[in-house]
Amino acid sequence: MPHRLSRLLLLASLLWIAGPLAAENPLQRQANAALALMTFTVTPDITASNLNIQDQRAGTVSLLMTQWGGGATWSADFPLYLEGNLGFSRYDPRFLLEEGDETFTIPARWNTLSATGGIGWDFPLQPELVLRPIANLTLGTMASDLRVADWILDRDDLRQSTSLLDVGRLNAIGYGTSLMLDYEHLSPAQDLDAELRFSYIHLQSMGGTGALIRGQANAENLSLYLRRRAPTGLLLFERPLRYVLEGAHTQYLGAQRGLLGFDALTSLGTGLELDLSRFDLLVSRLRLVGRYMFGRNTDGYSIGLAASF
Repeated sequence: MPHRLSRLLLLASLLWIAGPLAAENPLQRQANAALALMTFTVTPDITASNLNIQDQRAGTVSLLMTQWGGGATWSADFPLYLEGNLGFSRYDPRFLLEEGDETFTIPARWNTLSATGGIGWDFPLQPELVLRPIANLTLGTMASDLRVADWILDRDDLRQSTSLLDVGRLNAIGYGTSLMLDYEHLSPAQDLDAELRFSYIHLQSMGGTGALIRGQANAENLSLYLRRRAPTGLLLFERPLRYVLEGAHTQYLGAQRGLLGFDALTSLGTGLELDLSRFDLLVSRLRLVGRYMFGRNTDGYSIGLAASF
């Protein structure tokens, strides 16, 4: 695809979502819009781990989000907490342009990729309850693979618009903090986990082909995660086979609230856990969990594989 054409449609997609986000100049609105979409995948969030928003008129998925990640405390004697999160989103709006009596539908593609790391420390409040402050760092990028008919290149008004955004990719860096209250109860009868977490990460554009524009956006949310693991009564590899019940709820705050049509997302999940402690392996337990995520105008399904070490 010609670089000029990519710039043209990237501008169109950014302007479409950027309007309500800021009152700054066009370049900054465009950069803010790209980063706003990325905010939904930079923090660990089970409710957005596999999310799609459908275009009811076209019958297609207009927004897809997915995440992979995890975290763990080093040991009870050295309670250093480390976490990592990789997020991807693909936005597929469709724009309508009119040329005389003719209307043209423009399919677009808008992709973001982000990687977030976190380092924290556990402060015991009770034997099974810790307070965990976390420092986070994010690196991300947004790129388009937009397509449009060749006739657009012949329109003087649209050709001039490309001078507003001379980029085909926007890179970003983010930094922020999270505060987690983590309860963990382990017993032969059942394991209970509960996490209440507030996360805030500030994203801003940097370097790369988007060096001439400056954008920013904030990821801010409050999430609750609950999990129960208990024996099924069956043995596998001479160890109890456990069932898993999960629940999660995320409230989006600040600029994220309502940006994609919802203020909150909920996830419900169930699965099985395999105990591998009988073997001399790095992994002691494996969990396979199916989840259903939902919110206003939004739903998603996922199958997750998790491990305990």
